[in-house]
Amino acid sequence: MAVQAAEKDGINVEEDHLNDSLRNPGLISPDKEGLSRLLTVPFSGRIRGGMRPGKKIIVMGIVDLEPDSFDVSLTCGRGTEKEEPQHDVALKLTARFPDRQFLRGARISGKWTEEEASITYFPFIPDQPFRIEIHCEHQRFRIFVDGHQLFDFYHKVKSLPSIDTVRIHGDVHITKLG
Repeated sequence: MAVQAAEKDGINVEEDHLNDSLRNPGLISPDKEGLSRLLTVPFSGRIRGGMRPGKKIIVMGIVDLEPDSFDVSLTCGRGTEKEEPQHDVALKLTARFPDRQFLRGARISGKWTEEEASITYFPFIPDQPFRIEIHCEHQRFRIFVDGHQLFDFYHKVKSLPSIDTVRIHGDVHITKLG
C-alpha cells in the first residue's frame, strides 16, 4: 500500500534531505528507508505555499487502543513549541477521550483564544481508523471527520499563506497525509 505524503500543494516532512532522497516529494513509497520515521507522531510537516481558499488538509490515521488525547494543529512557522516568541496557531483541533470532547482554538500573538467545544457527537473510537479533512474557505475552516461536517472555525489568522505547517501530537498513528 503506497502512502501519499503530499499532493500537488501538500505536506512535506521537515527533513528536506528525505524528500530529496525519494526523488518525488509528492509520493512516498513504503519500500523506502525512513518511511516509518516520516509519519511518526509527534509529526511536523510543511504545507507548501501555505493555506488558501480551496485548499484542504487530510489526515488519516488510527486512534491508539487506550487514548487520552491527540491534536492536529495548523501553525505559522516551523519552529518548536519551546521557541520564543511562539508561532501563531491558526487552528488547533484536540480530541479528548475521557470527556469525549473535540475542541478547537487558536493562539494569536502568544495568547490562546477561548476554546470552542460544541459538537453533535464525538467521532473517534479507540483502535479505529479516522479521516479528518480541514477545508480552507475565505472566512473559515470547515472540519469534516469521516465524511461528516462537524463544525466551522472562523479564521483568527487572516494571512492564510502564512499558515505553513501541520503538527500532530498524541495518541494516534498517522497512515496518510495530503
